[in-house]
Amino acid sequence: MENQLFVTNSLTREKELFKPINHPYVGMYVCGPTVSGESHLGHSRPYVTFDVIYRYLSHLGYKVRYVRNITDAGHFEEEGREATDKVNEKAKLERLEPMELVQKYTNLFHDMMDMLNCERPAIEPTATGHIVEQIDMIQEIMKKGYAYEKNGSVYFDVTKYAKGGDYGKLSGRVIEEMIAGSRDLDGQDEKNHPADFALWKNAPPEHIMRWNSPWGSGFPGWHIECSAMATKYLGAPFDIHGGGMDLMFPHHESEIAQSHVACGCMPVKYWLHNNMITINGRKMGKSYNNTITLREMFFGGHELLERPYPAMTVRFFILQTQYRSTLDFSNEALQAAEKGLQRLLNAYDSINKIKAADQSTADLKAIHQNCLNAMNDDFNTAIVIAQLFELTRIVNSSAVGTESLTASDIAAAREIFDTFLFGILGIKKEEKNNSGDMEGLMDLILDIRAQAKSNKDFATSDKIRDELGKLGISIKDGKDGATWSK
Repeated sequence: MENQLFVTNSLTREKELFKPINHPYVGMYVCGPTVSGESHLGHSRPYVTFDVIYRYLSHLGYKVRYVRNITDAGHFEEEGREATDKVNEKAKLERLEPMELVQKYTNLFHDMMDMLNCERPAIEPTATGHIVEQIDMIQEIMKKGYAYEKNGSVYFDVTKYAKGGDYGKLSGRVIEEMIAGSRDLDGQDEKNHPADFALWKNAPPEHIMRWNSPWGSGFPGWHIECSAMATKYLGAPFDIHGGGMDLMFPHHESEIAQSHVACGCMPVKYWLHNNMITINGRKMGKSYNNTITLREMFFGGHELLERPYPAMTVRFFILQTQYRSTLDFSNEALQAAEKGLQRLLNAYDSINKIKAADQSTADLKAIHQNCLNAMNDDFNTAIVIAQLFELTRIVNSSAVGTESLTASDIAAAREIFDTFLFGILGIKKEEKNNSGDMEGLMDLILDIRAQAKSNKDFATSDKIRDELGKLGISIKDGKDGATWSK
């Protein structure tokens, strides 16, 4: 089974051989951001995860249509929160037109994704741009008898659908637990059953964002937008639906139900879910007051951060753990990731220093195959990175002459870095355009430090060394003077 891709399907809870429905084409839909505010560190994990999955599927030769939506209207949650439209409420708070607010945070989201080197999806549909498709799907569900209208709102009949035994299969929940966990939220008294969810919501007079529908002026439910847009651009069934584990219920469970009814088939072959980023073991979220926005991560300004971290450090930090495992944030973990990434980048630069030998003492073909095996085993980036560190050890040893590589092995080492670190893991190579300025600046700083030492001003000398260390620049004193490395 070598070189075959296996993925963990959340729907079956099994690791399965990946076989596209229409080889070599792959349709992949990933739930995108709600652009009523800034994306935080926790949001970055699904987009980095599925960017790597997209890159690897493309590397394998598949022709991937990657669709990731923008939720810009009608996002109200009925499970454990007030049923409010986030965009509508934030627009009032910031005194902006809703579409002005949406554009502001969509632009900022794109800026942050660009910094993380996430490739843009092939299609990025918006909820407001697909109201017609959502109304059409709701009408189809009603026509088949699985939805009902009450006072201008439309609800999906969960109990009727659940008689087929499917509802709750993805999340592992049962109807009784859903009833016990439901709360008295807006519109609950309209429902035939507490587990039913809204497909369309009647808009109160103060609601800014509203559209005409067969049931009156209103706005779409949260779940229907993804079903409508995914089937429009990928058909039904399609190959991969991705997102965070926190979306399994109620969002993805509801997607399956409404799409199944509307399209007459189970809508997705493989459901893939990434785990959460936690802080001190607790999920990152606004309700816990522990969110760190990506802008704060990259530029500073949050009390939990000792200092800002480069976007590539954050990306590398995320990929050091397999996507289905929990990832716990700490400054120490970010700083360790920064040092580890720099080791790999330094080793890549050191390849040019290796003198080719007649015989090799290392098996680089095995490292390349191990990286492939790791990616084929449910995209295990953690093992890929471990193999890249082993390659780094070999490169560094060969550069100083304690190991030897042939000319073909030297080329293979460069190819492994290019393929896996830069291509599949999506790490950007270091910018070299200002390296001369950096060299000159560091020479000046080391001269100032040397002068301080000669004047026995050791406090200043030590402060320069320590402050540079905080910036990731190491100073080493030798008999011929001080040297620095990043």
